Amino acid sequence: MVRNRLLQRERNIEALAVGDSAAPATGTPDAELLRWIEENGYILVSRNRRTLPRHLKEHVKAGHHVPGIFLLRRQYPVSQVIEDLLLIWESGDPKEYKGQLIYLPL
Repeated sequence: MVRNRLLQRERNIEALAVGDSAAPATGTPDAELLRWIEENGYILVSRNRRTLPRHLKEHVKAGHHVPGIFLLRRQYPVSQVIEDLLLIWESGDPKEYKGQLIYLPL
């Protein structure tokens, strides 16, 4: 849902959702998802605050990195997620998020 609404607002964003044909399948374990974003250079946007941070620690401890992860806090309306992601996309350089886990909203 977030991906579709984001693309409606800005067609130049390259955004995939887990389960898309070019992305990992729905239900892909965190460790595999982290390897995929590392190999493919995608920043991950997720609501998985329960297990993802732990798997990220293990991923980094094993000598890997991530292009960046945005974790969405509870009660964060989709409309605000879209606005914040558009602001990040318009004003940021993706390289500045490399290796970071950032909770949104800030």
